[in-house]
Amino acid sequence: MTEHSKIPLPEQGPLAPDGAPRSSGSLIERAVNRFDLNSFAPPPVPANLAPATPKPGQRHRPAPVEAAPEPVPATAPAAAIAPVAEAVAAPQPVPVPQPVPVPEPVVAQPEDIVRAPAPQPAPEPAAEPATEPVRFAPDHHPVSRDHLRDQGMILPEGAVTELLEEFRIVKRQLLLQSAELRRQGGGAAAQRVLICSPHPGEGKTYCAVNLALSIAAEKESEVLLVDADFAKPSILSTLGLPGGPGLMDALTDPSLDVADLVIGTDIPGLWVLPAGSATTSDSEYLNSSRTAGILDRLTEGAPHRMVIFDSPPALAASPAAELAKYVGQALVIVRADMTGQGALEDAISLLSGCPNIQLLLNAINFSPSGRRFGSYYGQ
Repeated sequence: MTEHSKIPLPEQGPLAPDGAPRSSGSLIERAVNRFDLNSFAPPPVPANLAPATPKPGQRHRPAPVEAAPEPVPATAPAAAIAPVAEAVAAPQPVPVPQPVPVPEPVVAQPEDIVRAPAPQPAPEPAAEPATEPVRFAPDHHPVSRDHLRDQGMILPEGAVTELLEEFRIVKRQLLLQSAELRRQGGGAAAQRVLICSPHPGEGKTYCAVNLALSIAAEKESEVLLVDADFAKPSILSTLGLPGGPGLMDALTDPSLDVADLVIGTDIPGLWVLPAGSATTSDSEYLNSSRTAGILDRLTEGAPHRMVIFDSPPALAASPAAELAKYVGQALVIVRADMTGQGALEDAISLLSGCPNIQLLLNAINFSPSGRRFGSYYGQ
C-alpha cells in the first residue's frame, strides 16, 4: 500500500495592508479581499432614518413598529417593591353581578283606564226664528170687471187671450230674476219691481195693472200693487176700488202701520196700497230713513210676495229716481210710436240706482217674427 502523505495547506497569502497576515476564508471571501470588491458596496444605511413616504397611486404598507421595551431599573427600593408584591399576593375580589329584578306585569283595571273624550260634533248654527208674516186688512173689496174690460185689461176669470199670453212671458222673466236676486242675497229688494216710463201716456199704469193681475194668478205667489204716483194716482180708479190713506200717509205719520193701509180685493192673491195724501215733499219723504223700514214691512215674513210700484214718469217727476234705490228691478215702458231714443236714455240714467233695468215695448202693431200669442187657444 502506497503511503500517502497529507497535502500541505497553502501558505498564508500576502500580508494585509496593515501588515497583519490575512486570514484564510472561503473562495468568495478571498476573492472579495483579493480584488477589493468591498469598495463597490453601497454605504451603510443609518438605523434612525424616517420611514419613506409612499408615492401617490402606490400602495404602501407601513412596517410594523415595535414598541421599545421600557428600561427596567436594575435595582428597585424595597419600599416600592413591597406594595407590588402585596398586591400580587392578595388580589381584589371580583364583584359578582346581581340579577336585575324584572317587574311583574301590571294589568290595568277598567276603572283605571282613562279614556279620551269622544269628539263632539260642531254645534249647528241656531236657526233664525221664523218671522210672522205681516197680515193685511181682512176686508176684500170687489174689483170692477167692467172697468177692466173697458180699458182692455186682463180679466181674471176670462179666457186666454193674446194680451194674457204676452204678460205671462213678461212676468216669468221678472219672477226668475227675482229668485236669482234672492239667491245672491238681494234681500227684500229682490221682491220689488218698479214700473216706469220716460213721459206720461206711454202705458206704465196699463202695464203695471196687467202685470199685477198676471202674477196674482200664480199658485204660489201673491202680489201687492202700490200706487206711487202721488201727484196723479190712478190705480184705484182703474180697478174701481174706494179711496183711503196710503203710502205717503205712512211716510209722514210714524204712528201709522203701513200694513193697515193695504186694501184687499176679491181677486185671490191681489192686494193694493193707495198713494195716500198729496204733498209737495213726496221726494224728500221717499229719501228719508223711514222709507226702507216701511217698504220692508210690506214683505215681512212673505218671501213669495211681489211688490209692483206704479211710479210717475221719470222725466216728469223725481219720485221715480228715489224709488229706484229700493227695488231690485226696474221695467221701463217704451211706447213704440212715442218714446224717443234720447228720452229713453235720459230716463235710464235717472233710474241708475236700480241694478237691473229692463225695457218693455208697448203699443206695437207689427211683429217682425209674425208671433201672435193666444191664437193657439182659439182667439
